[in-house]
This record gives sequence, C-alpha cells and structure tokens, in this order.
Amino acid sequence: MSVVMTTISEGEMDARTKPALRDEGARLGFRLTLPAQILVLFISAFPLLMQLYISVTDWSPLSGLGWWNAWEMWNSFANYTDLAADARFWSALKRTAIVMVVCVPAEFLLGLALATLFADNFPGKRIFYSILLMPMMVVPAVAGYMFFMLFQSGGPVNDILSSLTGSPVTIAWLSDPTLALIAVMIADIWQWTPLMFLILLAGLVGVPEDQIKAATLLGANPWQRFTTIVLPKMKTIIIIALAIRVIENFKIFDTLYIMTGGGPGVATETISVYIYKVTTQDLIWGYVAAIALAILVVLSIVAVFAMKRMARTKQVAA
Repeated sequence: MSVVMTTISEGEMDARTKPALRDEGARLGFRLTLPAQILVLFISAFPLLMQLYISVTDWSPLSGLGWWNAWEMWNSFANYTDLAADARFWSALKRTAIVMVVCVPAEFLLGLALATLFADNFPGKRIFYSILLMPMMVVPAVAGYMFFMLFQSGGPVNDILSSLTGSPVTIAWLSDPTLALIAVMIADIWQWTPLMFLILLAGLVGVPEDQIKAATLLGANPWQRFTTIVLPKMKTIIIIALAIRVIENFKIFDTLYIMTGGGPGVATETISVYIYKVTTQDLIWGYVAAIALAILVVLSIVAVFAMKRMARTKQVAA
C-alpha cells in the first residue's frame, strides 16, 4: 500500500513540478533575451516615431533645419488632408492595385501549376528546377533593363511577333500608356513566379502522402484529391505566399522605374514611384512621411488579415 501511495505522490509531484519548471525556463529565457528585445524594439520604433513626427510638419532638407527642429514647421494634420485630396496619389494607388490584382493571381496560378508538376519525379527535374529559379535571382534593376530592351520598337518581342504574323510589327510598347503597364506586369510575373513556385512547392511536399493514397484507394480522381486534400492542407502556406506578394507589389520600383520611369506621363506611376518622385523632385519630406504612413497602415491591415486567416486555419486543422 505504501509503495502505491509513494508512486502516486511521485506522479503528482511530477505533474506539479513540470509546468513550474517550464514557466521558470520561459522566465529565464525572457530575461536573457530582454536586452536584445529592447534593442530590436528601439531600432523598429525610432524610425517609425520619427516618421510620424515629420509627417505633421512641412520639413524638408532645404528648410535649413535639422529634423530634430522640424517642430518649428509644425502644420498639424495638413499633410494628411492634402493626401486625401491628392488625385495623383489616388491614381498611383489605383495603378498599384491593378498591378497587384493582375500579377499576384497570375503568379499564384503559374506557381501552383509548376509546383504540382515538380512534386513528382521526372527526367531532368534538377536541371529544369535550376533554370526555373533563375529569374528570381536576377537583380530587379538588371531585369528592368533587360525588359526595357526586349520591349523596344525594334526589340526581340516585336521581331517574334513579326515572324508569327508574317508582316512587320513595330509596336511602341513603352510609349503607349496601356501597353507600358502590361509590359511592366509581364516583367513582374516573369521575375516573381519562381518565388511563388518555391513557397508552394514547400507546402505541397509537406502534404501527407498516406492521405493521398487513401483517397486514391477510395476512388478519388486527381482533381478530387487536389481540391479535398492538397489545397486544404496548403491553406497556411498559400496565405503566406499571397501576403508576401501583395506586400511586395506595393514596393515594386527598380524594374518599373528602369523600364518606364513611371511614364509615359504617369501611366505606370505606382505608389513607390510616386513616393520616390515626391522625395527627390519636390523635396516635400513631411508629405512623403504622411504618404508612407498611410501605406504602412494599408500593409499592416493586409498582414493582420493574413495572420488571422492563418490562425483560423490552424484552429480548424486542430
């Protein structure tokens, strides 16, 4: 009887001791990493607070004042009211949204198709895999110059179209407002589909093979297996991939600026190009800070939405 009681008491002690040890370990870990956390918080918060401070002033590098004296040019929330009435800002935001709505779904569908193809083994897979990832490794500025040359009136794109149609084609791709935006989107899809492919392939490889085999034995065809097993298991990775590309599309600059400079006129001026021009040409840095904060709010909403969707997906899976 005493042996049984001793065993029970030891089990109860273990049950009480283990959570306490875990809590103590967590507290110790927090204390050890606290200096690094404070440093990271400072590095992240200081630029943001400085940006918020500058956004309520008319400060610029030509004002004769340092940013620490920008309060002397305080304008309250005038920059934000000007932003709300700025037609060029809203046009740039609209163009950014158009690029995002076209490019992100195209990259996702192409990436998913390629990931599905590369999930199986086939001859020369490694060679094709390496070739497929090359566009992603090209520096965006180099990609911009490459597509700038491709879409010239006498460039390879028109030469290929001339060969296919049997008559000379001299389309001024980068001089036409609509075609210039299409050319920019083609360049973006070419360069960033490999990233989407890589992320989705990682998710696809993680799908349990036994579930797919079980569905096959139950008579499910490839489409049914894909829609009922593969896609649900990949929800989290899909959300991550889409969120990354949505956020990155707001920052598209190098390739676009080298290809078109935001032109012709402002036909391809996205929000990042607009911010660059206001910063370097108009030198209204207080207004630029207000624009950047507005975009930060939009991207934060996207990030929070993605995180909530991922948390909900994990709860359903559990």
